[in-house]
Amino acid sequence: MSVDIALVSFGLLVFAAHLFSSIYHRKKIPDVLLLILIGLVVGPVFHLVDVGSWGGGGPVFVAITLVVILFEGGTSLSLKVMKSAWKSTMSLTLFCFFLSMIITAAVGMLFQMDALSALTLGAILGGTSSAVVIPLVRILDMGEESRTVLVLESAATDVLCIVFTLSFMNAIELGSLQVGSIVGNILSSFVLAGLLGFAGALVWSRLLTQIRKLQNSIFTTPAFVFVIYGVANLLGYSGAIASLVFGITMANIDTIKNKILIKAMGGPGHQLNKTELVFFGEIVFLLKTFFFVYIGLSLEFNEWRAILAGLLITFLLFLGRIVAARFFSPKTAVSFDKTVISMMIPKGLAAAVLAGLPAAAGYVHGAFIKNVTYSVVFFSILFVSLMILLVDKSRFVRHAFERLLGGNADSADSIFMHDVARYGDKDEEGDADELLYERSPYMFLQKHREAKSATSGKESGKEPAGDDARQ
Repeated sequence: MSVDIALVSFGLLVFAAHLFSSIYHRKKIPDVLLLILIGLVVGPVFHLVDVGSWGGGGPVFVAITLVVILFEGGTSLSLKVMKSAWKSTMSLTLFCFFLSMIITAAVGMLFQMDALSALTLGAILGGTSSAVVIPLVRILDMGEESRTVLVLESAATDVLCIVFTLSFMNAIELGSLQVGSIVGNILSSFVLAGLLGFAGALVWSRLLTQIRKLQNSIFTTPAFVFVIYGVANLLGYSGAIASLVFGITMANIDTIKNKILIKAMGGPGHQLNKTELVFFGEIVFLLKTFFFVYIGLSLEFNEWRAILAGLLITFLLFLGRIVAARFFSPKTAVSFDKTVISMMIPKGLAAAVLAGLPAAAGYVHGAFIKNVTYSVVFFSILFVSLMILLVDKSRFVRHAFERLLGGNADSADSIFMHDVARYGDKDEEGDADELLYERSPYMFLQKHREAKSATSGKESGKEPAGDDARQ
């Protein structure tokens, strides 16, 4: 492909992404699915673009996408909500990961894989994709705690997938499984990576006001996140967790009241402003567009056994997820939240990257593991996209899900946040666009801080001013 054709293609793809987003808003046909189909058509179907031609640029692009999506997702998480959601996150994450690993391993053994190879496949497909989950839950009209749980789960399972996959591969080579090594790697990946992301955010929050004085400085924050991600990976920790914690800390930096930390920072930290948050959202939109096309390009369907295994695994993972959603959803989750949780089984970046390791190592079932993984990546994203469409279009399906998950039927007309902007809110008065802005993650954090300040004022004996004081 010539440079001119490539540039024209990239430009048209950006316009197509906006068109698909509009279709998503109007017809509920998922833009993610349409982008993957473009990749499939120009790649595996007609061979117009070979993913191998990306060379080393492909993994770099995928890593950049993961970093920015995790960081931007972290900036929408409230520390208060996370405190109430961590127990639900832990229980849902661990139950779903190990259940998914066992289900996938069982299917692998059904297709005549040995136990360790089947467990390796199970570890690869045990998690959910941050690049798929975060953009989806941001547009669905879910509760904040349920949304937070899904975002944190998608980041945490990436680490679990990596650690368990490498541990099972090491067990295949050594002939024995070292449980202590697995536990140690998980603890170091989570704790030390989280500390690195937290420390990096403290430093950056103090530098931010000075950096803003530089010309064209708005991209320096993502650049610093790239540094944090790379350093964490070089040290053997999880760059994904470090990036997420960095974003969470930057969003909640004003809640830090510890005198030692404030003194170490040289004073109170500074948050990202609205312009920066909007800019990062634009970056996520562009990266998401090219990422899902890249996923479509990367898929390989050259073995019917692998396709059949992929379909079976996707179906069984959904059944297992229904059990998890019913018994391990947050206590604040309403029926619709549980419905979304029950559908969130998409596989993506971590699975696609890990899938090539057994084949590269020359394992007997390496090629089968790779093909099955690619099949599950495609079918799981297709399944999630279509199920969200079906739940929105069919009130019967929505009510069936809600009854299956032990909740009451929901009478809402739409499951999408953007439909609040189009139709307004039947329970509230006011401009619809303003209402949507009020429900955005940015305003959620702002309201949380204002409420906290008001509470602090009352506790200190201050009376509210104006009409409220007279009342």
